[in-house]
Amino acid sequence: MIKKITNKDKKDWKKFLDSNSKLENKDIIFNKINKNEKVRSIDLHGNTLESANKVISNFIERCYFDNVVSINVITGKGSRSKNKEDPYLSKDLSILKYSVPDYIKNNSELMEKIKKLDLDSVNNPNQGTFNILLKKFIK
Repeated sequence: MIKKITNKDKKDWKKFLDSNSKLENKDIIFNKINKNEKVRSIDLHGNTLESANKVISNFIERCYFDNVVSINVITGKGSRSKNKEDPYLSKDLSILKYSVPDYIKNNSELMEKIKKLDLDSVNNPNQGTFNILLKKFIK
């Protein structure tokens, strides 16, 4: 599919190039937690439902014991998922964006380590990521 560039896009691009403004650094949001606190990210693109659940479970466990404060989980939006074409699959639970948070939420061992699971991001159709805030591991 080839998308044509609209005149508005061209004007916006020209305006940006002609201006002296800089792009906003979106990583600053994660750095606001505290420089001494650990933040990790994991990308689950390309995983099956089963492997994504195993990977995220192991990742949360490791991060908890490493005293990581926040995890950014990248699942994608599911917009290109072939699962939508199969009438026998759940549209919500066959896509990582919905199934991974559901798996975490229903796993009591994982939830004991989690302070907050950002379900608002999961329900946002424009986002393919969500955050997990972990409790502190006390040795």
